Amino acid sequence: MEPATYAVDPRPTGPPWRLWEEVGEDAAARQCVYAPVYSVSFGARNRIVIAPGDSRSMTLIPEKCEGYCQGVDGRAGPNLACEGCGRAVATRMDDCGMWQTVWLEPDAVERRPSGLPAGRPPDWDDLERAEHRVPPVEPDGSWSRRWEAAVGVMLAHLVVATEDRPVTLPVGPVADLLGDAVGRYFPAGPETRTVGLAGPGIGTPRPRPDVFLVPRHPLTGAPWRPPGDEGAVVPLDSGLWAYLAHPGETSPMPATGVLPEGVLRDDYPLPPHPWCSLTPHRHAFDYTLVRLPAVRGPRLSRYRDAYRR
Repeated sequence: MEPATYAVDPRPTGPPWRLWEEVGEDAAARQCVYAPVYSVSFGARNRIVIAPGDSRSMTLIPEKCEGYCQGVDGRAGPNLACEGCGRAVATRMDDCGMWQTVWLEPDAVERRPSGLPAGRPPDWDDLERAEHRVPPVEPDGSWSRRWEAAVGVMLAHLVVATEDRPVTLPVGPVADLLGDAVGRYFPAGPETRTVGLAGPGIGTPRPRPDVFLVPRHPLTGAPWRPPGDEGAVVPLDSGLWAYLAHPGETSPMPATGVLPEGVLRDDYPLPPHPWCSLTPHRHAFDYTLVRLPAVRGPRLSRYRDAYRR
């Protein structure tokens, strides 16, 4: 989470956990899980996640600070207590391989105004700002962790939207950056579905592709949709979408006009080159897919069978 921001997860998260075999398909569906998994969360709904640096007046509960590697993972439930009353109010998570977060228990905290002036809420216009774009490659040549997670989420939605059929990506940044990742999760063969990029500030492709790749709203998370269009859309993290749709100027010097065909400039900075092709975060993909009701469809049996192994 960015500083001074928060998000709310409407689905059950965290302990207690119950095995799928004990819960059953119908009870799991009531917990927003629609395909077999090892265990199902019966934790609180509407838990609030913030950046650890934004937490105040809380102290760790030593006996609940278990973890796998070099941090805490929240397996025992809330591990942060209010310094004033001692009540368990939140869960710090920062173990190896995890995002560093603090999850507030919804029944243990209440919202109060800070007295500070509120900033302008983000809107669709923010997607065209250069600072909103999330570069795919870190300075050390590794893939952005945000890209790995967000692409995993996007692919789960794309599997559902296409019913696990082969897909064709639009030529350009989308195919260049996402082609290898899509190839890992989709079959080859006939019945190919076409994917196009659509959203605020760019023209809508015509004829309409089978699926539009669209941004999530930077505040609400709701996917953008073309006016009057009821076709399939697949949401993507707005920072990633902005990078694909609005790459911006890549030259360090402003220029006017165009170069003659076949002439290349030599003053462009070389783009960062990752060590390997993009590997989507498998847990982000799995977590998202099993929580989409359409995963129960007959054409998605390939993925449901994978979770039963």
